[in-house]
Amino acid sequence: MTEKKTERAFIPLHIAVLTISDSRTEDSDISGQRLVDLLKQQGHELHEKKIVPDDKYAIRAAMSRWIADADVQVILTTGGTGVTGRDGTPEAASVLFDKTIDGFGECFRAISYKQIGTSTLQSRAVAGVANGTYIFCMPGSKAACAVAWDALIRLQLDYRTRPCNLVELMPRLKEK
Repeated sequence: MTEKKTERAFIPLHIAVLTISDSRTEDSDISGQRLVDLLKQQGHELHEKKIVPDDKYAIRAAMSRWIADADVQVILTTGGTGVTGRDGTPEAASVLFDKTIDGFGECFRAISYKQIGTSTLQSRAVAGVANGTYIFCMPGSKAACAVAWDALIRLQLDYRTRPCNLVELMPRLKEK
């Protein structure tokens, strides 16, 4: 099914980008920079971009700071979603979630399967909501970030996407 866009006005969101890597620097962070480029092309605003090591406490500290910041509406992470010993992004992020968005990982792997076959089972991409902030944790490859953004995140962060989108739910995320 193709999403349709209505005549509603686009609502730019404030998005933070977190790269999780022991080896990347600002000069070599092609995945994080790709996400920055994609969100800006869509019309969203970059709140901040940061690189932290593959350490669950460093990941949680960066994410927690943004989750507590009322100006940050979305966090995009890249890296640390694999199965090696140092890959701990899902474990770091999931304890912060108030709700998990299971469909993100499921859809991402289904889309990826068409491109990379069974290698997609190595991805532990996850998403959730914490304190009214959407969080999307993607693999560290530039291609995987582009797939996740283009096929899923971009559309759900566009208020014009119908029949529904995540933006229109934002006012209700902190309901008790």
